[in-house]
Amino acid sequence: MSWFETVVLAIVQGLTEFLPISSSAHLILVPQFLGWADQGLAFDVAVHFGTLTAVLLYFRHEVIAILQAWFASLVGKAGNYENGLANAHLGWAVLIATIPVGLVGLIFHDAISENLRSPMVIAITTSVFGVLLWVVDRKGGIGSDEYNMRWRTIVLIGLAQALALIPGTSRSGITITAALALGLSRKAAARFSFLISIPVITLAAGLETLNLIEAGEAVDWSLLVLGVLVSAASAYLCIKVFLTALDKLSMFPFMVYRLALTGVLLWVFW
Repeated sequence: MSWFETVVLAIVQGLTEFLPISSSAHLILVPQFLGWADQGLAFDVAVHFGTLTAVLLYFRHEVIAILQAWFASLVGKAGNYENGLANAHLGWAVLIATIPVGLVGLIFHDAISENLRSPMVIAITTSVFGVLLWVVDRKGGIGSDEYNMRWRTIVLIGLAQALALIPGTSRSGITITAALALGLSRKAAARFSFLISIPVITLAAGLETLNLIEAGEAVDWSLLVLGVLVSAASAYLCIKVFLTALDKLSMFPFMVYRLALTGVLLWVFW
């Protein structure tokens, strides 16, 4: 990879990881459209660590409060902290919502990688889940916050997140869709989606790191460091702008973008 390719793909990863437009689809398609070689496993590991760094930095205060309350809840002392019970509940929600995607990923990772990375699969998932996102958002995104979710809601969002293993679905897109459909506000849906991305990205980066070690792939550390920094910066900016814009922004623009991308895919690959 060149420095230019590294910067472009790191920006793509940073922006699309948290916008409801599918990062996996864009990292597959952008190199294909531009005629670039596959970026390799080492790069995927680097940009995942970059986006993980971004979300941890942005939600650092919430993450610390959630972790303190969650650990305290193990010994029945969550109430000793300010908003401790609510934070402990949210901590358990993040953990439970991660279980389905972790299990499905471990069992079906190879099958998905080998059979579901084609442009046609991406075209179908991009369009279908894009329209679904807009449909559930039409009620206006007015609802409860992420601290008051019922266990049924948490489990259903977790099950929906498992669908994001199919390229083109979008992890943030499908979890925001499920959260909106189940009564959360736009901002609460997005915030919970970003919070549950922390263990998911950690698991994905960990698995990719193990695969990288086994493969013994040679790496250019200067390019990897650049990928981490650029993806972290673009992802942090994306989270900040997206959450701020949700007070006025509906999901309609993202549906339009996804349908336009579907049209391009069908025109090029069909």
